[in-house]
Amino acid sequence: MKPNFAEMSIKELRAYVLANREDIEALEILFSRRSPDSEAIIYPSMFTEDGKPIEDNIRIIEEAIAQRVQQEKNNQS
Repeated sequence: MKPNFAEMSIKELRAYVLANREDIEALEILFSRRSPDSEAIIYPSMFTEDGKPIEDNIRIIEEAIAQRVQQEKNNQS
């Protein structure tokens, strides 16, 4: 018997999908709960077209990742 995906939190559903990767229904429900594109944060490219790193953009993305990690830590407390 499958769990009730509608009652699962995103965290619970994500854990379920990771443990049951073949369950397409659960995966579709998880995808349907994602933030709309209008709320998505689009980061600048880290590399030029010829493959050279763009240091300022890399720094921006590293800072964003560090902030997200800190938010997740705070949410777990």
